[in-house]
Amino acid sequence: MDEGLAEFSIQQAQKLGASYVEARLEETTANALVMKNGAIEASSFDHFEGIGIRFLIHKKLGFVSTNELTKKRISEILEKAIKLAKATRTMGENISLSKEKTEKAKYEVKQKKKLVDIGIEEKIKLLQEANQAINRTKIKVPSRYVVLSDTDTREYFTNSDGSKIFAHVPKMNFYYFLTISANNKTTQRYWVYGASGGWEQVLKWNIPKIFTKEVISMNNILKKGIKTPQGTMPIVCGPQVTGIMVHESCGHPYEADRILGREAAQAGESYIQKGMKGKKLGSSIVSIADDPTIPNSYGYFLYDNEGVKARRKILMKNGKVNEFLQNRETASAFKTKSNGSSRAADFEKEPIIRMSNTFMLPGDYKEEELFEGIKKGIYMKNFMEWNIDDKRLNQKYTGAEAYLIENGEISTPIISPILEVSSLKMYPAIDAIAKNVELHAGDCGKGEPMASMPVTLGGPSIRLQGLRIK
Repeated sequence: MDEGLAEFSIQQAQKLGASYVEARLEETTANALVMKNGAIEASSFDHFEGIGIRFLIHKKLGFVSTNELTKKRISEILEKAIKLAKATRTMGENISLSKEKTEKAKYEVKQKKKLVDIGIEEKIKLLQEANQAINRTKIKVPSRYVVLSDTDTREYFTNSDGSKIFAHVPKMNFYYFLTISANNKTTQRYWVYGASGGWEQVLKWNIPKIFTKEVISMNNILKKGIKTPQGTMPIVCGPQVTGIMVHESCGHPYEADRILGREAAQAGESYIQKGMKGKKLGSSIVSIADDPTIPNSYGYFLYDNEGVKARRKILMKNGKVNEFLQNRETASAFKTKSNGSSRAADFEKEPIIRMSNTFMLPGDYKEEELFEGIKKGIYMKNFMEWNIDDKRLNQKYTGAEAYLIENGEISTPIISPILEVSSLKMYPAIDAIAKNVELHAGDCGKGEPMASMPVTLGGPSIRLQGLRIK
């Protein structure tokens, strides 16, 4: 990685009239294996590098990128882009960026078992062991789609303010989609595991055990599950359900670019408005954080892609709107500071506001205590599908592994309970929160073209009152 090219980009853009410039060099090695129904169907081994350059000129923001890492090519694309920006200076919205502290840092995620030392044979062996674990259950799983992938990324960021940041972050990802059949019925289950770090993170997951538990639990639902009772009743949601709720109905609508309407055409709008800070939208026991600094998390980083130091943000505090996810552009519009929420999927994409690790903070209860006192209710341990509208207001969650709660105890399995609820009704309905916080990986989509970003979502088990199950 030639860091001098990033410095050259800054100087060149300034010579052409830019008042602010930032350059981000990236080098990534990526590997992936796809297994379908026990057979390795595809593999990929990629190495790519390039530079993304963003500049401010005449209050207009421009962005260019190239994988041709030469001074000649960088000069060419900057000249064209800045010429276009000057020609269109009277068009569109004027942009300003918040003033932020100059940062100089170097960090990396340590690997106990380096990804570069793990051969494809070891990865294939692990997937085969996972497939054998399914076979040993003797349960019919007609469709098994599995992807095991890793990336090793080095980034160098510098800007005209004097910031210089180097980051080295390796990440692992494991995705599966299983179809289980029993009693002439079929159900499906997908999930994602992800972490930053080395191969040791994959070994911690124990993929064969994951498959065994998933297949047995879903087979039990199909064989013993009864029709879901409908009506208003207490609902206990497990950490995976809490996580997707928080990600979709708090994380996304608290993105400041959505609140300003700048994401409406690409990723949707928000039910949250600019002046709602301090407004009570949930139970006083509910607090939700976004924190990229959690070690080994899938959404981990210490400095964002605008050079701002990362920190924990409390989006909802004691049921009240507390803080939005900000980058330097939106922070200027809100007359505040960036909180380090700007990320780019790769060097070809402009950094925009993205979540990192978004989760509900723990409460005071053990999970089993949430069931106490419930004569009849629903326990939705995890889910098979979800959807939500463009404003992140009205949403639906369909349970995968779910059970009746009777007289304070988990009892009969039930088939596909459905919770449809508004964000404005869901958070006030939470009356008890457990301590059992879990973080689960996800790939969050946003932007145009759509860009996938590694995140985690999670929280503890929660109890909701007064909502209707279908």
